[in-house]
Amino acid sequence: MEDDQAPTTLPKRKRAPLAAGLAGLADASTVQAYHAMMAVGAGGAAAAPQAAIEAALSPERLRLEQQQGLFNDVYLLAPVGYFVLGFDTTILQMNLVGADLLGVARHNPQQVHFRSFVCARFLDDFDRFVRRALNSQETERCDLQMTRARHEPGFPVTLRASADGSGQAFRVVLELAEGKLAALERSEARFRRIVHSAEEGIWEIDADARTTFVNPKMAQMLGYGIEQMLEQPLTAFMDEEGRAILERNIARRQQGIAERHEFKFLRRDGSELWATLATNPIFDPDGAYLGALALVSDITARRESSELMWQQANFDALTGLPNRHMFHDRLRQEIKKAQREGLFLALLFIDLDGFKQVNDSLGHGCGDSLLVEAARRIGGCVRAADTLARLGGDEFTIILSGLDHVSSVERIAQNVLANLNRPFALDGASGQVSASVGIALYPSDAAEPEQLLHHADQAMYAAKHGGRNRYSYFTPDLQLAAQARQQVALDLRLALAERQFELHYQPIVNLRGGAIVRAEALLRWRHPQRGLLCPVDFLPFAESSGLIVEIGDWVFRQAADQVRLWQDGLDPAFQVSVNLSPAQLRGDAALCRGWFEHVAALGLPARSIVIEIAEGVLLDQAGPVVERLRALRAMGLQVALDDFGTGYSSLAHLKRFDIDLLKIDRSFVQDLVSDSGDLALCEAVIVMAHKLGLQVVAEGVETAAQCALLMAAGCDFAQGYVFAKPMPAAALAALARQGPAALPGA
Repeated sequence: MEDDQAPTTLPKRKRAPLAAGLAGLADASTVQAYHAMMAVGAGGAAAAPQAAIEAALSPERLRLEQQQGLFNDVYLLAPVGYFVLGFDTTILQMNLVGADLLGVARHNPQQVHFRSFVCARFLDDFDRFVRRALNSQETERCDLQMTRARHEPGFPVTLRASADGSGQAFRVVLELAEGKLAALERSEARFRRIVHSAEEGIWEIDADARTTFVNPKMAQMLGYGIEQMLEQPLTAFMDEEGRAILERNIARRQQGIAERHEFKFLRRDGSELWATLATNPIFDPDGAYLGALALVSDITARRESSELMWQQANFDALTGLPNRHMFHDRLRQEIKKAQREGLFLALLFIDLDGFKQVNDSLGHGCGDSLLVEAARRIGGCVRAADTLARLGGDEFTIILSGLDHVSSVERIAQNVLANLNRPFALDGASGQVSASVGIALYPSDAAEPEQLLHHADQAMYAAKHGGRNRYSYFTPDLQLAAQARQQVALDLRLALAERQFELHYQPIVNLRGGAIVRAEALLRWRHPQRGLLCPVDFLPFAESSGLIVEIGDWVFRQAADQVRLWQDGLDPAFQVSVNLSPAQLRGDAALCRGWFEHVAALGLPARSIVIEIAEGVLLDQAGPVVERLRALRAMGLQVALDDFGTGYSSLAHLKRFDIDLLKIDRSFVQDLVSDSGDLALCEAVIVMAHKLGLQVVAEGVETAAQCALLMAAGCDFAQGYVFAKPMPAAALAALARQGPAALPGA
């Protein structure tokens, strides 16, 4: 048999569920039975899912589609003619058998009247029958003759009718008035002809969701031959998304619930077929589930059209960013989320400075290209979870959600300004713009979306009037604080350029012999007006401004140069510890390669540098921070876990990330006495570390008694004021040359 030919018969095993389903429909031959089916279909079926594309459809069209869908679910395959008529007998709906009996297209584009098919001598009987049906709550019956066309002979029929209930139509069931056996034979032959020529796909599956019947239209829709689809599981024609939806609905079908769903199928050539499935479960006389029968309508074109309408309604055609409509929806949702989780969010309003001049001088084509590139540059400054939108013209907005510190907002605003301030290459020409950025915070500046946007807009104009190429907060106090932070950032950049930074070193003493074999590099800023500043006075500003990466690079190279000198003059195994923040580890991979090249150029063993990190760095195991850390470890640098015991301590971290040293936090050392719980904790950490092959450094050792207890517990190294405060490199070298000193408390 050729693939495109429909089999006239199927093996009994395959036909059983379909026959059972059709028999159930054929038995409901009275109007009362049909109305009972309608009640079950309307009450038991789950509401159709409100897909996003339906938002683009009118309510009236949705109502008509839902009515047509319910009609299809219950009556389309009934082996008797079924009609919904208007009061003037215009055919509003009909099933497949009814359309075939009258020779009319099922959707009735000509709006023909049912009465026109009644033979002339029976018209009075028909009119009385209609009046009775409309004025009675009972089902009315009439025997008469009808014809497909005026020149064809009439055929006897039995009509049963009842009012629709809507007050706008009535329903008619048409049965051929023939002998029972002949009627069944003709109905079966007619049904087979209708099913094989139907414009809807018909798909039957068994209890295991395997295909037992498809009509030619269904096979054609998917690009297969009928025989190629038989015995195949329904999931063979779906992708993962469709399979998941199917799994959720199989149980509902087995419970006897008729439903209507949209599914995505995959055609034989790999293209997508979106279809509506009206499914009805099939049961045997004992109530056992046999499978399901589905009527399938191709809605691919309609869905693509609706998705295009939705895309055009919600996204900017030029940049592909969410437009004003989508932005307002996202802002409302993010404010609700921030309120629920007790976090704050920031709204950035961005306006390009000088865009009009570029647009006027270089043309609208170049202006559009600049906007597209500007959108790309701004998008590179935000997280995937943030929302970047174009409101129109040269105005953009950013919704920053899930924030816990205002410095994160400033860092993004600074990156946006820096990225937009670079020249734009525009079809052989060059364009230059800057940006004015307004910042408003929820909930401190506004609690409602419209008010928050208005305040961010006002802040943007404040930035523009303040000289452009800058950002401004809506709240005056925040703006003053931001200006102070900006000034510190400018001072830090100047300090880096004028070599105002210097490194001090705190010795790390070997508790087994008293030798100074390690030192921790600690940054200092010799400020021209404020004197020598410790990191706590300026590092937070370096972090928020992004300067920490450049400053950290200087620290690493300076420390490497210094340890090279100490290894030549003090001890070939001398080591220096350098603190790294997550921001430094998130930096460009080229930075790590530059460090390795610098160490190699000095002829310095890589293990001479110890990278000190906080425990929190190890939490994001899949992020770039850990990847950078692993790269440094692969270079041969050692890794120390700083402030151990105060963060998210995990034995798995110690093993997984090849930690070399643990540094016990000063909070466990400062109250160390012989019978304290802190001593027990220190002893436990030391034993655990040694079992894992790690060495231990105790921080913040300030008394001889603390030193003695740590020595007794087996601690390897210690640092603290009991030995020395941080000092310049020359002073530490002089102290180390004195040789092993008598340790306090020894």
